[in-house]
Amino acid sequence: MAGREGGIRRAEAKEPDDGAWAQELLDLLRPARRDIGLVVAWLADAVDGTACLQDDEGTLLAGTHTPVDKGLFEDLVGEVAAGRIASAAWEGQGRHLRLVRVEYPGPASAGVLTVSRAEAFDRRSADIVRRTVQVLELLLSARETTTAGHRLERATADLRLAILQLLMVEDIIAARRVAAGLWPGLLDTDSACVYVVESSPEERDRLAEECLDATREQALVVRCPAMDGHVIVVTPRDTVAGELRSLIGRRPRVFLGGSARQRLARTATAYGQAVSALAVAHFRPDNAAVYAERTHPERLMDPAALRAWTDRVLRPLDTLSHPTRAELLATTRLGLEFTAVSAAKVLGVSRNTVRARMDRTEALLGTDFTDLAARAVVHLALNAQEGLEPAPAGAGGPQKDPARLDDLLAGPALQVWARDLLARLDADARPLRRTLRAWIAEGGNAERAAQSLGVHAQTVRDHVRGAEPVLERQLLAGGSDLYEVVLAHLVAGDLDQPVLHRANREHSDSLVHR
Repeated sequence: MAGREGGIRRAEAKEPDDGAWAQELLDLLRPARRDIGLVVAWLADAVDGTACLQDDEGTLLAGTHTPVDKGLFEDLVGEVAAGRIASAAWEGQGRHLRLVRVEYPGPASAGVLTVSRAEAFDRRSADIVRRTVQVLELLLSARETTTAGHRLERATADLRLAILQLLMVEDIIAARRVAAGLWPGLLDTDSACVYVVESSPEERDRLAEECLDATREQALVVRCPAMDGHVIVVTPRDTVAGELRSLIGRRPRVFLGGSARQRLARTATAYGQAVSALAVAHFRPDNAAVYAERTHPERLMDPAALRAWTDRVLRPLDTLSHPTRAELLATTRLGLEFTAVSAAKVLGVSRNTVRARMDRTEALLGTDFTDLAARAVVHLALNAQEGLEPAPAGAGGPQKDPARLDDLLAGPALQVWARDLLARLDADARPLRRTLRAWIAEGGNAERAAQSLGVHAQTVRDHVRGAEPVLERQLLAGGSDLYEVVLAHLVAGDLDQPVLHRANREHSDSLVHR
C-alpha cells in the first residue's frame, strides 16, 4: 500500500549496492550483539533516518516514535499489525515512511517496524529494511525460545525444591509421586546420601548445571533456598561422591560436604550432616569432607543407655499424630542447625511457622532453647533417635534405673574424646578455652561473655573465631559443630548440665533425670 500527500510521488534515485551493509547486519546476529534495540538503531543509521519497532497496541519496543500525523499513522499500523496488508508506504510532512509487519513467534500478535527518512526509499534502503525485518524475526524467535527455556528451567528448579521439601518433612510417598513424572526411578530407593556444594553466589547457577551434568541428572540437584552459595544434591548412587569431588577439584574456592547414607525419611538429618561436613571441608586441603569421617559423641555412648535416655527425653512428642510429630521433628532439627529464616526457606514455610513449631517443641520438652547446653542436649537426643537401630523385640520394658545424662557423659571413650578435643585449645597462646567456655555459658553472646571475663567483646569474637580452625569446627555459625563442642564442655565438667522437665509435671515421669 502506498500513499502520498498532495498527489506527488518522487522518483527513486538509483544508488550502487556495495553490500557492506549486509555484512554489518550479519554481525548483529553474533551472540554478543543479539539485541533488538541495537538492530533497530543500526537500521536507522544505515538508511540515514529513524526507525522504531512497536507491538499491535502501539507500545514501543525499540527505537523512537516517528512524529507524523497520529491518526493516519495509527490506522496504518493497525492494518499492518492485523495482517490485512503486509507493508505500507506513506509520504508527507517532509518524510517518507515504510511500515512492515514483523512476525512474532507462536500465537502472539505481530509487531510493526516503522522506518522514516527525508529522502525517498531507493532500492538499497528498501533492501536494508527487508533484510532487517528478517533479522528481527529471527531474534524475536530466539528470544521467545530462550524465554520459554528459562521458564522451563525455573519450573523444573521449583519442582526439585518441592521434592526436597517433601523429603525434609518425611512425606516420602508424595515426594516419589512428584518426582516420577520427570525423573522416573530417581527416588525408588530406601536410602540416599546428601551432599552440599558451596561456591560464591555468583558461581552457584553454573555450578548447579555442572552438578546436573556430572550426575547425569540421576540425582536431585537443588539450589539451596537458604544459602545463596549452596547447591544440595540428593542421590542414591555411591559413585556421585567421586563425581562431585572431581568437579570441585578444579576450583580452589569450592567446597563439598557429604552425609552418611541415610533412609529417605531421614533426609533432614542427612542434610544437617552434609552441612556439618562442609564446615570441616573448609579446613581440608582437598576442600571435601564426609560426615562419617569424624567421630561424633553419640557414637561413643552405650547404645542401650542412649536409647533409653533418648526415648525418655522425647516421649512427650509421642502423643502427637505422626504428621504433626514429623513436622515438629524436622523443623526442630533444622531450627537447631540454622536460623529460623534459613530453616523456613529450606522447608518452604514462613519463619513464624518455624518459630511456632520450635516453641511447641520447647514447651513439650519443658526446656529453654536460648540455653546452648539445652539445645546441645536436645540435638543429641534427636540425632540419637535417628541414628540408633530399633530396640530388639522385648527389650522395651521399664528399667529399674532410668538412664541419666550424667551417666551417658561419664563413659570412658567419651571422656577421652572430650579431653582430646578441648586440649587442642590449650596449645594456643591465647586463652581460647577460657573464652570459649564463657561464651557458651552466656548463650553465645559476646557482649555478656566479655563482661564476665573483663575484656572487649571483639576480643571474645576473635578468640571464638580463632578456635574454629583449631577444633576444625564452625562455632559462630551454630549448629552441629557448636553442639559437639558444648557437649565436650559438659563431659569435661566445664559447664553445668541442663535440667529438662516434662511439660506435664503431674506425670510420674515428669522429670527427665540429668
